[in-house]
Amino acid sequence: MAETTKAATTALPKNVFNVEVQNHELLKLAYDSYLANSRQSAARTLQRGEVSGGGKKPWKQKGTGRARFGSTRNPIWRGGGVVFGPRGNENYSKKLSTTSKRVAVRQALTLANTAKKIIVKDITTSGKTSEVAKFLTDNKLSRKTLVVVEEKSQELLRASSNIQNVMVLRATYLNVFHILNADHIVISPSALPVIEQWLAKKEAK
Repeated sequence: MAETTKAATTALPKNVFNVEVQNHELLKLAYDSYLANSRQSAARTLQRGEVSGGGKKPWKQKGTGRARFGSTRNPIWRGGGVVFGPRGNENYSKKLSTTSKRVAVRQALTLANTAKKIIVKDITTSGKTSEVAKFLTDNKLSRKTLVVVEEKSQELLRASSNIQNVMVLRATYLNVFHILNADHIVISPSALPVIEQWLAKKEAK
């Protein structure tokens, strides 16, 4: 295992896996941006005009000694409308420039490489779960593992879908969230040039 990790480390391009990480502010922004962009606006509350009932005045205006009310749909009544509640069309997304995203991914990969979480190996499988399970056991990958490939194959997806804590991701879909949350990252040799070409692009100044 040690020899594999060493070989994989020396094969990793330095302009992607060995960059300067001055602080973690950009990583935090990219992490929060991924979560915010994945958030769905499913909650929806009813406003006063949408609550059923309330057409009749609950009691007369004067003489009862109670406060004046015109409808049981009043927001301060139980079962009434909701003021300023979610409407189901909220936009929680956070924008981050493409350049910043690439820098953040390079920083995340650098931290993973420094922590010796990355190995470069091919997972050969005919679609059997036992083959991927054996690969994980042989390489002592017992925790959350991120598998990065050039292109997803049906065999690899079928073999890994029933294994807990294993996620297969295309190289161009790498993101800070999955990199930082992975305990191990397995990168196929064919995915390395794709990652380098994608992330090592020179930013316009």
